[in-house]
Amino acid sequence: MRGIPLLEGEEGGATRNLAQAQSLLQGQEHVEPVFTELVQVLASSLAQAEDAAHSLHAYLRKTELDPQRLAELDDRMSLWMSLSRRYKRTPPELPGLLASWKQELARLDAAADLAALEAAEKKEAEAYMAEARALSKSRAKAAPQLAKAVTQAMQGLGMQGGRFDVALEKLEQPAQAGLEEVSFLVAGHAGSTPRPVGKVASGGELSRIALAIAVTTSRLGTAQTLIFDEVDAGVGGAVAETVGRLMKQLGRDRQVLAVTHLPQVAACADHHLVVAKQSDASGPSSTVTAVHGEQRVAEVARMLGGERLSGTSVAHAKEMLGASAKP
Repeated sequence: MRGIPLLEGEEGGATRNLAQAQSLLQGQEHVEPVFTELVQVLASSLAQAEDAAHSLHAYLRKTELDPQRLAELDDRMSLWMSLSRRYKRTPPELPGLLASWKQELARLDAAADLAALEAAEKKEAEAYMAEARALSKSRAKAAPQLAKAVTQAMQGLGMQGGRFDVALEKLEQPAQAGLEEVSFLVAGHAGSTPRPVGKVASGGELSRIALAIAVTTSRLGTAQTLIFDEVDAGVGGAVAETVGRLMKQLGRDRQVLAVTHLPQVAACADHHLVVAKQSDASGPSSTVTAVHGEQRVAEVARMLGGERLSGTSVAHAKEMLGASAKP
């Protein structure tokens, strides 16, 4: 019992300190008569402290300690302090924290109605399958139509004999995009086997295939702006004119931006922007300038005949621009 050492400890015990104070004060009674009364007070306090210590000793002699119970209480106190450190709460706050967690758990248990969740999952799965089957049906109908239309457009874009296919491969498990994987296959020339477009088509062919698809689906798509970079790479002559006409057709119901070096394609545009690059003391820079009227004619003529303009190239440029402006 901790109270006994505090009363009777050899160093710092209350009875020892009281006895020392009494002795020192008795030695000073001849200096101040009032010290006599204080010595009596200390003597009374010392007697009471000794009586308390005696009573505690008597109590301990009658008390039977239970080592197992003391060990259990010690373990419980240790756990209590450990939980206090782990959850950064003072020991008195732990019961309230436990109560709040029990309430939250009860709320979660009430919300986790497995039967209701399973019913909702089944309903959503049935709705998904209905939509997915409808989508598969639409894909099966549209795939051959798209393949035929794009294949036809490819014939006029320098890919004579080429073929475009739409493959629908059924998935083992339903996915976000439906019940099948859609892939585009292309054969660049007659007699070749269609393969995934990204593996067999060159950069120029990819642009022309994209143009063919864009023209074919232009009345169905929703994109308001289409950008083609070097869509005419590797073509010329009649093919270039076809590319220009197709892009002009595509531009009737949306904005089309194209980077081109062919006058046949440029002549089909409604507006022209000239991109130029130059270098000076501050370094290289590029400019984009809109051209109109005679400047527009001059730029198309330059694309036809080089930097030195001739009457023939200018006349040809005016003819091309005039022809493209006709419906």
